[in-house]
Amino acid sequence: MPDSAPHLFVEKRDGILTLVMNRPEKRNALSPEMLVRMAAAFREFRASPELRVAILTGAGDEDFCAGGDLELTLPLLTGARVPEDEWDRRLMADLSQFTDAILRGFDLYKPVIAAVNGRALGGGTELTNACDLRVAAEHAVFGTPEARVGLLPGGGSLTRLPRQIPWAKAMEILLLGEPFPAQEALAMGLLNYVVPRGKALEKALELATKLAANGPLALRKIKEGVLRASGRPLEEALAIENEVSAAVMASRDAREGPRAFRERRPPRFTGD
Repeated sequence: MPDSAPHLFVEKRDGILTLVMNRPEKRNALSPEMLVRMAAAFREFRASPELRVAILTGAGDEDFCAGGDLELTLPLLTGARVPEDEWDRRLMADLSQFTDAILRGFDLYKPVIAAVNGRALGGGTELTNACDLRVAAEHAVFGTPEARVGLLPGGGSLTRLPRQIPWAKAMEILLLGEPFPAQEALAMGLLNYVVPRGKALEKALELATKLAANGPLALRKIKEGVLRASGRPLEEALAIENEVSAAVMASRDAREGPRAFRERRPPRFTGD
């Protein structure tokens, strides 16, 4: 790729937003430019009624994402490096772009699919955990190696992993920091599908097309209900479920879906 190529490719088609982390020569590590572009893309995705589902993947077939760039991003954030260009200055002017880009603490109630095309160590595993559906190529490798160098995976893994997979496996991953292959990730429930090399994005697009055909309001409210109810006492969780259910039942989409079924035609959902 030429040096002038953007660090993130963005494509919008048929209600699907596809984001491609584009630094294959740097293992698709998160640079200041990539973070700023990703934050902007996810913020637009959240606000746009036309966009219904997002896919996150990496360029090439070797790496999904290696996490934060150890030469550019982390020294900038710690103050070891002063801002040197437009992207550095833009990131430092609004550090919420960092957490929004990695979907940490960013309220997003639309579905996001990870198409893990290769190695996903460190921040790559954390980005995978932040997505709702996960497809990985058979040669993909996961892991959070931070503890092995005296650090911790603070991009959401301490909170998400014990909620997504069994406690013992989550603690093994976090504390030992050893890498593990895609088939093991599938067996523990961290992934939905493992596919042949070069097919992760194809499978993700298949899933995204199905999601984009579903009621967009229903999708948003399902995800909102799941996220807001997570970890709450049962009574509080059921109250949240009642709230999001009422919003869907009062919508035009809730009337359109059964009508389309009776008329034997595809539904024309509008998201309201």
